[in-house]
Amino acid sequence: MSTLARLEWGVHFNILFNASILEKFRGGYLMSAFPRLCIMMFLQFFIWGAWYVTAYLYLGKVGFAGTDIGWTYSVGPIAGMISPFVVGIFADRFFATERVLGVLHILGGALMFVAASVMNVDPATAALPSATVINLLFFGHMLCYYPTLSLTNTLALHNMTNPEKEFPPIRVFGTIGWIVAGVLVSFQGWDAAIYMFYLSAGAAVVMGIYSFTLPHTPPPSAGKELNLGELLGVDAWSMLGNRSFLTFIVSSFLVCIPLAFYYQYAGSYVDASGIASPAFKMTFGQMSEILFMILMPFFFARLGVKWMLLIGIATWVLRYTLFSFAAVDGSFWMIMLGVVVHGICYDFFFVTGQIYTDKVAKPEYRGQAQGLLVLFTLGLGMFVGAQVAGQTEAYLTADNKESLVASATVVGDEISALEISGAPSEQIASKRQERADLLLQTINWKWLWGLPAIFAAVVLVIFAVMFNDDSTSEEDGSDEDSASSNSEPEASPEPNA
Repeated sequence: MSTLARLEWGVHFNILFNASILEKFRGGYLMSAFPRLCIMMFLQFFIWGAWYVTAYLYLGKVGFAGTDIGWTYSVGPIAGMISPFVVGIFADRFFATERVLGVLHILGGALMFVAASVMNVDPATAALPSATVINLLFFGHMLCYYPTLSLTNTLALHNMTNPEKEFPPIRVFGTIGWIVAGVLVSFQGWDAAIYMFYLSAGAAVVMGIYSFTLPHTPPPSAGKELNLGELLGVDAWSMLGNRSFLTFIVSSFLVCIPLAFYYQYAGSYVDASGIASPAFKMTFGQMSEILFMILMPFFFARLGVKWMLLIGIATWVLRYTLFSFAAVDGSFWMIMLGVVVHGICYDFFFVTGQIYTDKVAKPEYRGQAQGLLVLFTLGLGMFVGAQVAGQTEAYLTADNKESLVASATVVGDEISALEISGAPSEQIASKRQERADLLLQTINWKWLWGLPAIFAAVVLVIFAVMFNDDSTSEEDGSDEDSASSNSEPEASPEPNA
């Protein structure tokens, strides 16, 4: 047994023999909350990670243009703006959380299955499916999926005695789920195949059925009068009167515009550059996310909020600059470095931003403040970003893209045949380069990444000039604030795995 496993079992051994007899055997030790919540988080993000990274590689084959892809990645943010009302009005007041989770995931899985079935055509012999119909089905799926991001957090936090210590290791299993999904997709050779969507649909149904076995979690606001002002986060909007917080919110919104380029096109760019198993290679970003999440306390104590946020934005500039320069010849190290720095991009900006928001908000509306941040990032920022990215791709797409893709497909088939026959690696590498030379001409990748790099650099300068970290001076320091900081954290959706 590994050292980590021995430590984990040691912790559970102590819990088992120091708790009361009732707590020891309530539900059985093997079915205690911790492993069940870990499985829940794993499945929650496996569903998303199975299709979201490399969807473009298949959608492009069935006739999706740049603007269509823009809408594919816009339906999630729209659902993100709607889901707080679904959760706040219905899930928080009338139904047990695990039951809402179960119904939403099963319904979402069914919609994804229908979408996959509509898309499952041979472009060479059948009429191409309607991009609008498919995107509407994706929208239905995301309307079911997005509320579950906060509901899984709510369920997990409700079943903890010490959320500050217990939640992080459980949440890490969500990132692991995203990674495993990408590894599985590449291992099966489904990076550009319809099966990734069926995998996501199947995982959603499994998650839905599993949800009904989770610890009972009654609606947290049952019997509480519906307050429209609270639901709309009216109190939190007053925080925009603080210049630094306003600068932070506007910068968060703006930086999500280049972020959308990464989610929509990084996977296809990795593939176009001749790098094998793009879904697997993209998981390196989530692996680095785990590493930098562990290192965050070290950096936070030494750098503070402003420098953490600045480094986060600066890393976006670095990533897109690397991608832009690599577009000339598909430089492997530049592209992979751009993927690996995802941990800094996400943790240093978004996680630090959540901490900063929690610090500057008054205890009575910290939950609303986090919701406001989600609205401007996951919602408005990602929606505008997806639309801008789609229009930019359409503008930068080569006129002869279809013929280039057709030629690249022929070369791709030759690569598959060589791999099956056990041909020398040098011959396969040569064919991969031939395919990459064709695909890198389909879009002006240099400017597709150069434009978000310039945009992020402008945001960096604005933020550096306008933002001052006043979070320490805004803390109340009262007993109420101290007590609030030790209470159960608010559950909110997260912008990434």
